[in-house]
Amino acid sequence: MKLLKYVTFLVILTLGACNSEKEKVNESKPPYDGTWESLQKMPVPAWFNDGKIGIFIHWGPYSVIGYRKGGRGYSEHVPKMIYRDPEHYYPYMKERWGATPPEFGYKDIIPEFKAEKWNPDEWAALFAGVGARYVVLTAEHHDGWANWDSELTPWNAVDMGPKRDIVGDLGKAVRKHGLKYAPSYHRERHSSFFAKNLYVVDAEPIPDIVEEIKRVPEAASLYGPFGFSEEYVDDYVARWKEIQEKYQPDMLWLDDFPIYTRDGNNVRKGKAKPIIKYFDDQVRGMITDFMNNGVKNSQDVYVNNKGANRNWPDGVGCLEKDNLKLEVIGPKWQSCTTFGTSFGYLEGDTYKSVEGVIHEMIEVVSRNGNFLINIGPKADGTLVPEQVERLKAMGEWLKINGEAIYGSRYWEENQQEDEHLSFTTNGKKLYAIKRAKPVDPFVIDATAGWDKKQVKSVSLLGSDSKVTWGMTVDGLKIVPPADLGKSKYAWSFKIVTNEEQHHPNVIQTDADKAFEGTKKVDLDGNVQSGEK
Repeated sequence: MKLLKYVTFLVILTLGACNSEKEKVNESKPPYDGTWESLQKMPVPAWFNDGKIGIFIHWGPYSVIGYRKGGRGYSEHVPKMIYRDPEHYYPYMKERWGATPPEFGYKDIIPEFKAEKWNPDEWAALFAGVGARYVVLTAEHHDGWANWDSELTPWNAVDMGPKRDIVGDLGKAVRKHGLKYAPSYHRERHSSFFAKNLYVVDAEPIPDIVEEIKRVPEAASLYGPFGFSEEYVDDYVARWKEIQEKYQPDMLWLDDFPIYTRDGNNVRKGKAKPIIKYFDDQVRGMITDFMNNGVKNSQDVYVNNKGANRNWPDGVGCLEKDNLKLEVIGPKWQSCTTFGTSFGYLEGDTYKSVEGVIHEMIEVVSRNGNFLINIGPKADGTLVPEQVERLKAMGEWLKINGEAIYGSRYWEENQQEDEHLSFTTNGKKLYAIKRAKPVDPFVIDATAGWDKKQVKSVSLLGSDSKVTWGMTVDGLKIVPPADLGKSKYAWSFKIVTNEEQHHPNVIQTDADKAFEGTKKVDLDGNVQSGEK
């Protein structure tokens, strides 16, 4: 009898232990299982949804050049253009450096990227001071140069050029100010960047690149590999994994993947050459690992989904495109926006007006977007005065009007064109942001039919003057005060109501429709003719 009881006890104990182990396994099961369907459930982190304003930084050896044919467009693409348009760029190189490829090429410009005047703490203080909430720095662009302390390539900022860990040093500086940090990763186009044909699976190097590598074999790991292979894909993932493990980014920012819709591929519609299918599978695993690593570390991380032809299925991260300005309220999106025509440093670039930048920021935020504004520092680490001027003007405006931006959500209408109005909300507060100087009385059309009891007060941010207002059959009528206070370029009227003003059901959920009417820009930054 005692033996039977003992055996029963052991069985119960064993079953209990098994159940306990199952519970532990279930508890430790990562939330993202490796499928796109799982990743589509990723939430928008509060820091991203509330923060609204980010700083993008394009900085690398291409910053040494600071030049582009025609004086407009993405100067960070010039490393490939040197070889693709030798009739123009070789004479320029001969005049500036006294030699041309294959004797002297992009690899030989790298030593001039010294960052000798760079102070990451000064950058971080500036970014925090102008109201940014997160910073995105190019860890690697299409040129194959690594801005971090990499064990995977000798072409990195610690072993060459600046001889310091740019990604690491800036990360420490911005995080001291409480800013989120995302080293961006653009290597998806590297396999054909220095090749005869762009965005193809089987890429062949340009002849002068072949000769450069023959003369300096070490250059092969900068310019190459060429074309897609398992080795290239595995190295692509390994480089990101190194960034992830060393710097714990808050966001996985990837550029758009042209190969997904070119050279016979249409990946999201199920058409892909075997190696591109492998690439997509490995990238999906990379995103999954990043998201699960965030959960493991109690870190709210996020992903972007770049391009009008999105990299990933809709719902995986935020929509994004260069200089994007949706005309409608869209699914959570982000505009990586330039002050001028280039992301990288371009001497003599032409710049948007301060007023234009601030209006663009307001319109982006009012339509459920984030404003990721780019700067292109010089090779020595100094900032371009015109860009700093615009950053500081943004900061001054945000100091006065920030409560209409940070933590805000979209309203049922994002604009009223006849009065140059944009709208945001926060709880029971509605903000009517006037992008034209409010000299005359105006009516908010979308408030027609409101009961007079719905509005409790109206005030103007940055002004102590009383705002006269009243309900009419046409809607809320606001009479601006004579003294408009401290704000410039745009004026935010704060309307306190008796009910929640956010309307989450007004989003255009179809991303293709949301993109309609937006400016079409090619992958080198050229605006396409005939497009809005």
